[in-house]
Amino acid sequence: MKNVILFAGLAILIFWYLSFSASRLDRLHHRVETSWATLDSLLQRRAAIALEVARSSITDPATSLLLTASAYQARGADIEDRSSAESVLSGALGMMLAERESIVAKSDQALLHELEQLTDKIKVAISIHVESVTRTQLIRSKLVFRLFRLAGTAPLPVTYEFEADAI
Repeated sequence: MKNVILFAGLAILIFWYLSFSASRLDRLHHRVETSWATLDSLLQRRAAIALEVARSSITDPATSLLLTASAYQARGADIEDRSSAESVLSGALGMMLAERESIVAKSDQALLHELEQLTDKIKVAISIHVESVTRTQLIRSKLVFRLFRLAGTAPLPVTYEFEADAI
């Protein structure tokens, strides 16, 4: 009788640990998804501001054409092409911002200020997303998570190349 109670207690303890671990992993996956959604919305907003900048008097026609093309490419890129599209947009914006001393109009300065603030938010969102992905990958690499398939059918989260760029 004592062995049965001990076995039942051990089984309950193991079940609780596996259930707790699966819940923890589910929360981490949710955190990755929400951090990506936040980052994606900020990147979409950056592309929209890039289009506004391209249509303003800030840029010359060649820079305007480059910004417009790269912003539309970034907004419409599928997940496989997203890294290269965001990197191209970052490069185009960086090139445009290098010449910002010549901008005098207050409305143009406000647009550039909004772009700078958004860039700072994107950097924070990237660091949060990368940290979430790293933590989830670390947890999923542990033996108990692989052995009992606690991740279920959830894909392994990944980071993208543009997240390593200096946006």
